[in-house]
Amino acid sequence: MSAVADRSDRQSPAEAVGGFLAAAGLFMGLLAMVYRPARIAPVAAILVLVAAAMAGKRYERLVIAGVVAVALGWFVGMTVAVITSNPIY
Repeated sequence: MSAVADRSDRQSPAEAVGGFLAAAGLFMGLLAMVYRPARIAPVAAILVLVAAAMAGKRYERLVIAGVVAVALGWFVGMTVAVITSNPIY
């Protein structure tokens, strides 16, 4: 037993920032479904791709969820905007 805690399970600052970026990209992907998909979805896609590079294995599922949310947000948002004659950008 050691008095010093094992730090092998701690995340690096880059992983923490990558997790936050993945969560922000996920939120923006969902937002693209209801508001200006051509403006929001590309920014969300860039956030999620940067998060994928930074997050590593710890946030892999969150990044995958973000990619799916961005793709669905863009597709559904563009479809709804065109059908309802709302602006897409």
